[in-house]
Amino acid sequence: KSQKFQSSQFCGERKEVEKMATYNATDMADVMARLSALEQAQAAMSPINSGDTAWLLTSTALVLLMTLPGLALFYGGMAQVKNVLSTVFQTFSITCLITVLWFMMSYSLAFKEGSKVIGGSSRFWLIGSDDSGNQQSPNRIGLNTVHPLAPTIPEPLFMTFQMTFAIITAAIVCGSFAERMKFTSMLVFIFFWHFLVYCFVAHSEWAMDGFLFQAGTLDFAGGDVVHICSGVSGLAASIVLGPRQGFGVKDMKPHNVVYTMIGGSLLWVGWFGFNAGSAVAANGSAAFAMMATQIATGTSGFTWMVVEYLHRGKPSVLGIVSGAVAGLVVITPAAGFVDQTGAFCMGLIGAPLVYLGVQIKHWAGYDDALDAFGVHGVGGIVGGILTGFFANDFITMNQDKRGVFYGRGVQLGLQIYGIVVVAGWSFFMSFILLKLIQLSPLGLRVSEHAETVGLDISEHGESMAIDMESITGSHAFRATVAEAAKQGGELPSMAAIQAPPPPTAPTTYLGQA
Repeated sequence: KSQKFQSSQFCGERKEVEKMATYNATDMADVMARLSALEQAQAAMSPINSGDTAWLLTSTALVLLMTLPGLALFYGGMAQVKNVLSTVFQTFSITCLITVLWFMMSYSLAFKEGSKVIGGSSRFWLIGSDDSGNQQSPNRIGLNTVHPLAPTIPEPLFMTFQMTFAIITAAIVCGSFAERMKFTSMLVFIFFWHFLVYCFVAHSEWAMDGFLFQAGTLDFAGGDVVHICSGVSGLAASIVLGPRQGFGVKDMKPHNVVYTMIGGSLLWVGWFGFNAGSAVAANGSAAFAMMATQIATGTSGFTWMVVEYLHRGKPSVLGIVSGAVAGLVVITPAAGFVDQTGAFCMGLIGAPLVYLGVQIKHWAGYDDALDAFGVHGVGGIVGGILTGFFANDFITMNQDKRGVFYGRGVQLGLQIYGIVVVAGWSFFMSFILLKLIQLSPLGLRVSEHAETVGLDISEHGESMAIDMESITGSHAFRATVAEAAKQGGELPSMAAIQAPPPPTAPTTYLGQA
């Protein structure tokens, strides 16, 4: 209140000075000096730091880049050609959906004061319960309001930064049920999953009154909140939906590894905003997080390549890209807590363990289509446990934030506790939600016919595989195929699709006549 009163005084004095300038132009030097002094005084009053704000603006854009187009291309390249558009469409539509939910309710539920597991309503619609119309209400986000977790950046920016985390977490889940879930069912599932899983986990782990935060679990940038939450939820979806047609029998290699490499590269670049941005300041913690991210990612990518060569006899582009992403996931919970040695060791240890995690689906029989659980779920678990070993109080500057190798063995137990809670809640709630949708009239999985022709045609009426319009000369053909797929009717054969259009009478132009 005192700051607001002083600010109004400054505003009144500034107007008086500007009025002076109008009537006494010859004394402009004195006027400008007084204005400069006033601006410096106002800047000293505000908690907003321009350097921190600039870094978080950049980080927010980088994290959104991870999803669009990073994750969309990464997943789209790994999908079969008949399902590419449906795969990238899921990512894009989820980005739009979570954006709306986040500013309406989710930000408040995840990051405002409430209970130990969920936040309150003080920031619903970014206004909260206040209906007085007072623009200076404490329940209303303003130009100079801040969040306790980010006291030097404007709260609207902190809200948007955290929104990008919620977006990519929901989008990662799609990798497990790709190529077989109905689009409408996917949207319904993500809608309820976002509130019942993500908001609960984010508040428990990151909010100051969350029970995992208070217990001392370390998760710098989302090993639990983003990767375990999404990966384990994806595992539940893989089990409920069942495998794709031909899984384990038919060759389902990625249709375009170059797309996947481009997407993985964008993920790598964007991850600097993800990890270093989670310091919510332009400081040494952000610098160490960026350094640790690069070291762990490069180490993991190279180690994965060696492991794949020893296992299969040949290294692959898909392998080294997957290894780099695995390194990014593993270092995420520890990025701001470890030094260069810890980052190197985490990349070196994490890569073969995540490689093993990706192979589990072939032994267990579940179809984790694009390895959301194998990379993100397993990688998040491995990273969380290794954080309990390598967290370094020289980096954290806190005796309560150090791991086993630096004299605090209890931290490993706290890490395992957080992992079990997050994984258990995510799997249980996801399984229940998916079962309820499956038993509802809406249903969960597309028909066998629709899956055979591909979700691009059956769910969206478009395809990258064949340019229907140029072949048939008719938009109606695609609509016919899509409708036939949904109704279970007979689909046109490939020969019929690829047959040239019927000949048309030659056109005679006036000049030729």
